[in-house]
Amino acid sequence: MLPSKRKKKRKEMVISIALTLFVFTTVYAQGGLQAMMEPVVPPVAVEAFDTPDDDGGSITLIWPKDARANENTTYLITIAESGSGPFRVAAEVSAAGNFMAEQPGLFGHGDELKDFHYAHIEEFAGVKGKQPIEDGNTYSFHIDVRTAGGTIRGKTIVEAQAAGNLFNMAKVNNLVLCLVFSGLILGYIVIARTRTLKIRRIAGLEALDEALGRATEMGKPVLFIHGLRDMSQIPTIAAVNILGRVAKRTAEYDTALRVVAPDPVVMSVSQETVKASYIEAGRPDAFNADHIFVPSTEQFSYAAAVEGIMVRDKPAAHIMMGYFYAESLLLAETGSSTGAIQIAGTDAFTQLPFFVTTCDYTLLGEELYAASAYLSGEPRMLGSLKGQDGGKAILLAVLVAGTLLATLGIPQLTYVFTPY
Repeated sequence: MLPSKRKKKRKEMVISIALTLFVFTTVYAQGGLQAMMEPVVPPVAVEAFDTPDDDGGSITLIWPKDARANENTTYLITIAESGSGPFRVAAEVSAAGNFMAEQPGLFGHGDELKDFHYAHIEEFAGVKGKQPIEDGNTYSFHIDVRTAGGTIRGKTIVEAQAAGNLFNMAKVNNLVLCLVFSGLILGYIVIARTRTLKIRRIAGLEALDEALGRATEMGKPVLFIHGLRDMSQIPTIAAVNILGRVAKRTAEYDTALRVVAPDPVVMSVSQETVKASYIEAGRPDAFNADHIFVPSTEQFSYAAAVEGIMVRDKPAAHIMMGYFYAESLLLAETGSSTGAIQIAGTDAFTQLPFFVTTCDYTLLGEELYAASAYLSGEPRMLGSLKGQDGGKAILLAVLVAGTLLATLGIPQLTYVFTPY
């Protein structure tokens, strides 16, 4: 083929492609322009109903989104106390928001919910000012549309009544989990009354007898140190339970026991606990209330006073239980320098590293709470402890399964643990 003919054929091909693109572009532009010129009309498929799972005084409206609407489009929800009006604006909803998918606790889960708007109406501007939605009254609604070109009145009128709900179906998952865990605990309590339950060893509690025996052999006292929280806090209550066990052992071994507390109420409770333990051990005459005292109520003054006791009296065992703050390292480091056996327990996760590095044994977090059941062997407490462990095992298994399913694109199991 001659060069001139090739050029002519190439030119014809380019012209053909250009004409084709022009035709498609023109048709598309006309369709898009026509779609843009079509006004956004008020929704027809409007539903109004009592807001579910609430205590009344609210009505919910839902309607499908309009593909022609944009962020400048606003839906005006109007309300009247009768179908004949007068209608007043109760709420304004932007077309760019208020999608049902944003409220899974109310509407559930599903991709189709992204295509529907919603609005909750709880009050409106009446003749006498703001009026709340009253249960049992019938209200009429229609939805208008406001755009840059003006407001178009909706023709679809819907009616609904508000009512209170006795049961919140959105929280059924919480009820089921509560029943399951309660059943586990009660079941283990029943089992614990008929046979001995085995629970895992807690090294820190196993070492209590060793520490108390060492103090007895050396003829030195045992020092029990409370954390800085008052008697209303759970760590302090757990520490008092452990103190009762320690006091009974020291009474049986005829070993001196010193108890320091940062609060007068904690001191009084500790005195009564130690006294009861001494009586239970058959040694009420060995109890000395003066050995249980408050060296100071201030954080670092308390730490300094306890450090002084450690250095002067050189107890053979230091038992630190409760909630500790920055004084934890001061106490544990000083105690370590005296050569005493140190057993600490706290649920303050910021202080656990200091206890782990400076103490012989450390009760980590919930082990502090398990100590009373572990030491007493009381069936109700052991059953409760085993039931909690069973609940944790179930939660762990469900979380692992939920994570795997969510990774595979099946998130339904994760909905069980949503907060609503």
